[in-house]
This record gives sequence, structure tokens and C-alpha cells, in this order.
Amino acid sequence: MKIKSFIGLVGLCALTGLFSPTESMAQKQFTLEDLNFGGTNFYNMRPEARYLTWWGGKLVRQDLNSCSLVDLVNGKETQLFSLDELNNWAGLTKPEEVVRHLYAAEFPYADRPVVIVQNGNEDLYIDFKAHKLEQRLSRPSGLQAREWNKQSGATALVTDNQLYVTDAKGEKHQLTTDGSSDIVYGQSVHRDEFGIDGGLYWSPKGNRLAFYRMDQSMVADYPLISVPELDWTPKKGESRAAKAAPIKYPMAGETSHKVTVGVYDLTTGKTVYLQAGDPTNCYFTNIAWSPDEKTIYMFEVNRDQNDCRLVSYDAATGTKLKELYRETDAKYVEPCHPIQFLPWNDKEFILQSQKDGYNHLYLFNTDGRQLKQITSGKWVIMDVLGFNSKQKSIVYVSNECNPIQRNAWLVNVASGKRTLLDNGRGYHHPRLSKDGNAVMDSYSEPSVPRKYEVITLNGKPKRHEYFTSANPWKDYKVPEYTNGTIKAADGKTDLYWRMVKPVDFDPNKKYPTVIYVYGGPHAHNVEASWNWGSRGWETYMAQKGYLLFILDNRGSEHRGKEFEQVTFRHLGQEEMKDQMEGVKYLKSLPYVDQNRIGVHGWSFGGFMTTSLITNYPDVFKVGVAGGPVIDWKWYEAMYGERYMDTPQTNPEGYAQTSLLTKAKELKGKLQIITGLNDPVVVPQHSYSFLKACIAAGTQPDFFVYPGEPHNMRGHQSVHLHERITQYFEDYLKPITSAKEER
Repeated sequence: MKIKSFIGLVGLCALTGLFSPTESMAQKQFTLEDLNFGGTNFYNMRPEARYLTWWGGKLVRQDLNSCSLVDLVNGKETQLFSLDELNNWAGLTKPEEVVRHLYAAEFPYADRPVVIVQNGNEDLYIDFKAHKLEQRLSRPSGLQAREWNKQSGATALVTDNQLYVTDAKGEKHQLTTDGSSDIVYGQSVHRDEFGIDGGLYWSPKGNRLAFYRMDQSMVADYPLISVPELDWTPKKGESRAAKAAPIKYPMAGETSHKVTVGVYDLTTGKTVYLQAGDPTNCYFTNIAWSPDEKTIYMFEVNRDQNDCRLVSYDAATGTKLKELYRETDAKYVEPCHPIQFLPWNDKEFILQSQKDGYNHLYLFNTDGRQLKQITSGKWVIMDVLGFNSKQKSIVYVSNECNPIQRNAWLVNVASGKRTLLDNGRGYHHPRLSKDGNAVMDSYSEPSVPRKYEVITLNGKPKRHEYFTSANPWKDYKVPEYTNGTIKAADGKTDLYWRMVKPVDFDPNKKYPTVIYVYGGPHAHNVEASWNWGSRGWETYMAQKGYLLFILDNRGSEHRGKEFEQVTFRHLGQEEMKDQMEGVKYLKSLPYVDQNRIGVHGWSFGGFMTTSLITNYPDVFKVGVAGGPVIDWKWYEAMYGERYMDTPQTNPEGYAQTSLLTKAKELKGKLQIITGLNDPVVVPQHSYSFLKACIAAGTQPDFFVYPGEPHNMRGHQSVHLHERITQYFEDYLKPITSAKEER
């Protein structure tokens, strides 16, 4: 894709260029305590951040000991209150009561001076103008989900598996009695797929609550375990033996759970369920409310995930009203965003779809008629931030400037005219004010650690500098970070890569090279952020004399439907072909040692690592596969069936992608690492591959983290990356001959 010409006017840096920090001659050395997120010095080594939030149209800086109002134009800060003042006004004196920081302070009401803070056990609502505590809401033990509505003041919460609603007067109403590990209320369903990250949905004014009910009693248990001293401390007289801690895990092609959607009315105290028909083999997602609270909208997807319908329901009775939209696809349809009503027209809403090949915005009315396509082009809408009602426009984020960028835009709904809001470079994380008239833009560029700007939207958008973070690595010896493109295995598609060259790089030497890979859906590695999005571990390895190479193959995100769907029914195959194009490029470089190429990745990247080292055993000498998928028939139904169909309907694809039959091909050194309690890629994957290797007579290495889930938590992550590093140090780095050294 070519960069739009007008971006050049704002000085887009050349994406194939080289960033070589001037501080590279400094002598300090990094440790994993500096570079790994679990490290003791990690947060000191990140670019300084500003904690910021919106109070209506006002910008507030949240700090450790105070909150301050930020002038949108000149950035001047005026203190609103201090931490000591808040604790004093609220009468908080006991150690377990006091608020200890203000980083998470919230300002829910645009027209009232109320701040919400937490002390760990309670939410405290404090009027910082009247200097008094307005309300304190406890967070009970066993809390599983919670959602407060600022309009009605009601709170929905799930504790000990039961759903409750507490109204503004503090009266608690129990909505359910049958909640259990089998019957799940008010929490994420469908294993967090389809954009779902919760299960409680208040109507705009907080008079009604929609919630998920998931019956998973028919789903097979998966036998994880809970180990004493790791997961709990045995009580006196209690056995020290590990306990069964099963989870419900619907595998591809097997029986899945059943989901229904309930609606509780605070006025009547009654609950109804949406009459969506038999929930067997059906997914309900992206719940949205009409502005008048009378109608609920949700997307309904069939189990094959190739037929998606937007359906409306009467919130009072649960009866189905109409089907407003239907989208089908020969491969799959994946709705991830609820509809959003225009603030200036409660009969029209925007819908996101990639039905034209790229995710774009469409305007519909409540009769289900598509009025227009608002955005179009060979780029994707990445996020909708909200609306500017004065200009009747939508504020959104896209990669129109460049496939590996993230930039803020404004589009007029009527005319379709788009306006770039930021500087047109880098990777931006903007947040729109509640009134839609300003944007707080936090961003970085390959050579810019972090910057903050305010963009005002009254009239012509204007950018105002607020804060620039210093480079925290200025006293350290850093590698060179480069970026470019190669063609995919199809010979036509551009693939973006990042390279991290060894510290003190000498083009006349040959270096051991590690390919870091993920490669799966809904993720990418290469972006136009600081150091091209490089991970800290890559810098650590470069410091030890390795060259790192990272390539986003086809199948990864933000490149359009064709790019993503090429992997359908045979995960890993096209991805490997693209990664091998990356290897071909590496082998063309005189400083890459072709005899010392390794590969590492986690989760889908673990699957890719194991796939590459067993399919190309003469190329990859060493691999480290974390939490790897080994056979897709053991992965969960929602994700697995979307990309692979079922084992029953696609036996050839499952056989082709299974790594069990590849165990005999292992020649190099492969270490497999997993968490003992991994609920995502269950340990069955790793254990089965080990069993296959035993039968084949091949010799992988294996390490398990007791009590850990899919990713290692806290300081254990430092241990993990020490182990990964040491494996490459032991088996990839050593020079075996003088010829290799040359």
C-alpha cells in the first residue's frame, strides 16, 4: 500500500529507514530486571507516562499525591486537590481505609465536582468542592463482576456466582439463586471471543440491566489442578495434597455452552430473557441499547461463524422485533463491535464491518436500511473513539497513513470528508473528551519514546504540545532498530519486518539470529512506535550479540480480510511460507550466520515455533516454544472453529496442521515451556507432543511453571526470559569452528 501523498506534507518518517540512537556509545548494560515487565527496575526504564482522564470537557492529570486541571492550550496545571485532603474530607484515618494514590481517580459527572477513588475495599465518592464524602460502596469478597451506572446510581455485581443489583438508595436486590461454576451470570461468555470482555450492560439512563447467563453444565471438564502453597494455604487439618481444579473447556467440534441474555428492570423488579430461540450452537455478542432504553440490539452468529445477523428485541418483554442486518461469508464473519447511535439522531447508528474487504463504518437507520458507507479504502478502522456532535462527525483511529501506523481521524457523517487530527506519524493512543470537543493524544514514533498532545476540535482541529518524555535509555548502550518490507510467499503482498542488530554491530561479522514470531489472528508485532515496537527481550539479546528478526506474516491483523483469511482451514501453513521468505531475506545478508538460526514464540507463536523447527529442521537449529498449540482439535471451539472449521468437517486441515506427526522430524534443540494451569492452551498440547517425541525417539526439552496460567505472572517472567535466553546461549551461540566464526 502506498502512503497517502498528503502525509508527506506532515513529514512522515521513511518507514524503511534506520533509527540509530546517538546515545549508542554509552556504556551502561541492561539486565532483565530493566527490560522485562516483571523486573524490579522495569517501570523506571519505560518512558515517563502521564496519567490523564477526562472530567467532561476538562482534562485532569492523576498523580500519586494530587489531581490537577490541565489547560488544553498551554498545558498549565492547577491543582484540584491533594491525596491528604481527600482522605481528610472523607474522614479516612484507619490504615485499611485510606486512599494511597490518585492514579485511578475518576470524574463521572461533567457538571459536578465529584471524584471516585478506591482504597482496595471500597469505592469512595467525594465532593472536592464541598469537601465531603457523598457515598461509599463496598467491594465484597468473592467479587466476580461489577458495573456501576452513573445516571441511576445503581450497581450490578456478581459475588459467589449470584447476580445482585444495588440501587441508588443502597437497597440490594438478589436476581439469581442458581449461579454456580456451571451457571455463570454477568461475566464474559464465549471464551472472550467476538470482542466480549464482560457480561453486564446498563441501559443509557441505568433503568435496565442486560446480562449474560451461560449454562456450561453440558461442557466437558478439563482437569487442571490446584497445588497447596502455590494456589492456597492449607487450613489446619486440611490435606496437603493437590486438588482438582477443573475448568469448562469446549474443544473444537465438541459440545459447547448455551448462552441467554436477561434484562432486569429496576422500576418493576422483574427479569425477562430475550426470546432469541434455541441457544444451542449460537453466539450472542455486541449487546447495545437504544437511546430510549426500550430496545436491545445484538449480533447473533451461527456455530459455523459464517452467518451473522443484527437483531433487535423489546427490552420490556424480551420479544424479537426485527432482523436489521445480515452478513455472510464463505469463510467466516466476526463481529467485534456493538452498534453506536448518533448522539444527534436516535434513529440512526453506525455499524462496523469488513464486508468490502476492510473494516469500515456504515450508517444505518433503525428500520435496518443502510443509508451509506461512511469510510472506505484499503485500510482499516481500528477503533471508534466517539462523536463530535457540533460537527456531526465521528472520531476514530485507523491505519490509513500506513499499515503499521495508528492515527486519529475525524469524519463528517454527511459529507464523508476525513480530517487527520494528529501529526500523521507513529503509533497513537488518543482519548476523546466526554463532550467530544478535544482529544488527549499519547503517542510514540520509532525515535520518539513518548509524547502527549491535546487536539482541540472546536472549528479547525489544532494540536497543542503538553509533555515529552525523556529517553530513559540515554545512558545505555543500545542496538540499532531497523524496519522494512519483503514480499509474502504470494509474490505480491508487502510484509513488514523489524530487525534489532547486535550492540556494536560489525557488518563484517556473522551473527547468530533469532526469529521472534507470533503470526496469529488479532495480533501484530511490527509497528511505527518507539524502536518499531521492539520488545525488551530483543534488546537484551542484541546486547548479548544476537540479531533479532520479527516479521508479521499473512494472517495477522489490520491488513484486511483477504490478508487475514488466507490461513482459513490450514493454520500455520501460509504463515510458515511467509516466515521462510523472511529466512530467505536473512540468508541474503552477509552478517547473518545461516548455520545459527533460531526461533522463539509464545501461544500461537509457540505453535509457529514448533511448526517451523519440525517442518524446516535443516534451517532452524534451536527453538523455544511457549504455551504451544500442538493440535487444533484440542483448542477451544469459538476460536478454533472460526479459523479451522471442525475436526469433523475439515479432517484434512487438522491432520495437516497437527504437530504430533512432525515429532519425528525434530533435529535441532527445542525447549517447550508451559504453565501447569494454562486455561488457554491447555497442558494436554505440550504433554501429547512430548509423548509423540518419545515414541519417535526425538529429544525435546521441557520446563513447566507450577501454578501458572498461560503467561508467567510477576517476577516469574524474569525467570522465564532468563531461561529462554540461556537456551539460546547454550545451543545457538557457541561457535563450533573457525570457519563459522569467519
